[in-house]
Amino acid sequence: MNKAPRPPIGSHLLRADAQRNRQLLLDAALSAFAQHGTQASLEAIARSAGVGIGTLYRHFPTREALALAAYQYDVQRLCETADELLLTLPPDAALRTWLARFSEYIITKRGMSDVLRGMLTDPQPFYAELNVRERVLAAVTLLLDRGTVAGLFRDDIGGEIMLLAMIGLWYVSAAPTTPHQMSRLLDLLVDGLRVQPPAL
Repeated sequence: MNKAPRPPIGSHLLRADAQRNRQLLLDAALSAFAQHGTQASLEAIARSAGVGIGTLYRHFPTREALALAAYQYDVQRLCETADELLLTLPPDAALRTWLARFSEYIITKRGMSDVLRGMLTDPQPFYAELNVRERVLAAVTLLLDRGTVAGLFRDDIGGEIMLLAMIGLWYVSAAPTTPHQMSRLLDLLVDGLRVQPPAL
């Protein structure tokens, strides 16, 4: 019986090294895009990641590919915190906390706003392939469903409606909004979901 060929010596290390470089590039890109927008210098991003520009292009052949991969990675991290919050908080507090993180996220991503907003609203396959909208929708739906099962939230407000409300928060955050005003808006949004509004 013929044995399967062994992978080249060091191939596992190379794969691990390539994965590490990709992660470093994504982190560096997120920092650069947040400060300078999507026109940030690719050479500076590669330098910040500690790799050469050739390594950047091997992972991300175009500026757009890097930007979209970075945004997808960043939104995914945000969405994954929904599960973590539900481990320690009741559903209503978990939703309120997650929405606060979402609002802080979009406020700090000025340079990314156009692309990220497109990911949430644009039905074109180019954005649909990244599953960003689906990830956000899944996180919100999870939080809503847990609150409904616990008898805290109304059952007539689904994830799609909440997503529209969150996009509204996105536009509000682009205006001069104080932290207190944003906090009150989030309270209003969550209180509107409750079966019984909290006592004043």
